[in-house]
Amino acid sequence: MSEFQYNIKIPKERIAVLIGKKGEVKKTLEGETGTKILVDSKEGDVIVQGEDALYLYSLKEIIRAIARGFNPEIAQLLLKQDYAFEIIELKNISRPSQMKRIKGRVIGKNGRTREILEEHTDTNISVYGKTIAIIGRIESVNISKKAIEMLLKGSQHATVYRWLERMRSSGVENMSNDEFNKHLRHKDEEKKDSEDVDKENMDDSEEILSED
Repeated sequence: MSEFQYNIKIPKERIAVLIGKKGEVKKTLEGETGTKILVDSKEGDVIVQGEDALYLYSLKEIIRAIARGFNPEIAQLLLKQDYAFEIIELKNISRPSQMKRIKGRVIGKNGRTREILEEHTDTNISVYGKTIAIIGRIESVNISKKAIEMLLKGSQHATVYRWLERMRSSGVENMSNDEFNKHLRHKDEEKKDSEDVDKENMDDSEEILSED
């Protein structure tokens, strides 16, 4: 049977987390996935090898999650088939001078915003370096990502929280990925229609005032 391999680059400061005390994390991951992990601590290069392509892919995602700030226990949730890992690249959204402010919108005072997002979406969120990473069930990750992107684009926190409440009451956690995306498009259309109505009402009010 042929052997598969991935080469992964991770921050040097995350190497110790991947290896763990006395190598326990590395050994656990190798045992759980039937793979071999080779680590170059000086360069931050990690090579994973194995015969099972599915387990090897899961291990690659676990290591990427650890690299983006998650502790190994949370990262290992990715061994479950219905769990997903998503990374939002902040460098594609904001200039370096705005990075701290943008990250602060997602973290919140004393981490409260991140806690609320995690509670409402049943996901785990890590803000690390120039990325925001999410781990959770596939549908929950989609909701969490959408909420975070709304904050990054400037939506008020209260608006995002209300949207999350509507998502939860809509039962989206039981939808398939296609159904969820269709539901999101429908909600976006409803929001646009509502904004158009508000604008029309505002224009009518301005006309009435001008007539007076």
